[in-house]
Amino acid sequence: MGLLIFVRNLLLALCLFLVLGFLYYSAWKLHLLQWEDSKYDRLGFLLKLDSKLPAELATKYANFSEGTCKPGYASALMTAIFPRFSKPAPMFLDDSFRKWARIREFVPPFGIKGQDNLIKAILSVTKEYRLTPALDSLSCRRCIIVGNGGVLANKSLGSRIDDYDIVVRLNSAPVKGFEKDVGHKTTLRITYPEGAMQRPEQYERDSLFVLAGFKWQDFKWLKYIVYKERVSASDGFWKSVATRVPKEPPEIRILNPYFIQEAAFTLIGLPFNNGLMGRGVRHLDPGRGRRGLGPEVPWQGRTGARVGTEGSALTSRAQLRGASLRVSASLRPPSLAFQNIPTLGSVAVTMALHGCDEVAVAGFGYDMSTPNAPLHYYETVRMAAIRESWTHNIQREKEFLRKLVKARVITDLTSGI
Repeated sequence: MGLLIFVRNLLLALCLFLVLGFLYYSAWKLHLLQWEDSKYDRLGFLLKLDSKLPAELATKYANFSEGTCKPGYASALMTAIFPRFSKPAPMFLDDSFRKWARIREFVPPFGIKGQDNLIKAILSVTKEYRLTPALDSLSCRRCIIVGNGGVLANKSLGSRIDDYDIVVRLNSAPVKGFEKDVGHKTTLRITYPEGAMQRPEQYERDSLFVLAGFKWQDFKWLKYIVYKERVSASDGFWKSVATRVPKEPPEIRILNPYFIQEAAFTLIGLPFNNGLMGRGVRHLDPGRGRRGLGPEVPWQGRTGARVGTEGSALTSRAQLRGASLRVSASLRPPSLAFQNIPTLGSVAVTMALHGCDEVAVAGFGYDMSTPNAPLHYYETVRMAAIRESWTHNIQREKEFLRKLVKARVITDLTSGI
């Protein structure tokens, strides 16, 4: 009887020991997980960013001399500070676009839902889905995205910009007459209908024309351009658009909308809003005499200044002159919760992180504390012209780009970020 009591007590003590051990182990693991999570911000970026290369990358790139392209450099650093960074996505839509689950279920600008027939019609004529053969053959590609900011003025960076393998320009930012500061070379010009150059003679001869589709009308517009059909001014555009682009179909591409989606929701952390573009501002459609919604409609504030966006910048009054639509003065800007469209500059940076080995920017950053500084490098309008934008959350985008610069994922030639 005494032996049975002893065994029972021994088993009870053993069970108690195992339970306490399990609780201690669980608490220890939970502490480790909490400590690990505390290393990252709410989006998944490292909180402690360092300009010093991680040890493994420092070893990997130790033998590369200054100026030599380092294969996989930008994506390796991006993964080091943001482990959620996914494998590379193709730059442009190709004839397999229907199979891409990441964009199939989202409407523009975050996907292609509802645009199958238009995209298929466009791609059946363009028949080119990659960069040029010469660029595709490079074992390492150095890319620069040239923004439109006034910070580019009088920096004499033209020759340095031209040294990059791929030079990306945004919307209608001019090159001619500004070569000393912005260079001669243009590889890709990314734009949308309202931002495209309207005079054919402004286009560079050897560049690719890339559409960033922010709304379904943009794909319809590109079909008109590719098929050389008449562009209708009443197709829901918020200002006049180009009616002709002097490019042959094989020189035209459609930007992968995944980059708009990734920039907005994954990297910048803008409101998901059920995968729909922010609520927008109602405006009168003069062509149809009814109300509609436009993704780039400028807001008219109390001062009467009309404000919108272009590339990585907010557009000025001068750039919006002649717009065919007027916003009701009684409207007020919507909540910041609906600012979920990334600027074209941030979208281009996201694209480059996937498709380039090294990434640089120039002409990014707008210092609102200097109201008399030039807004853009190509005009005299001052920073004070900026009021507010319903489409973009500029502060969040600055935070995103500053992370990349601080961790040396991208290089900022003009130090504006």
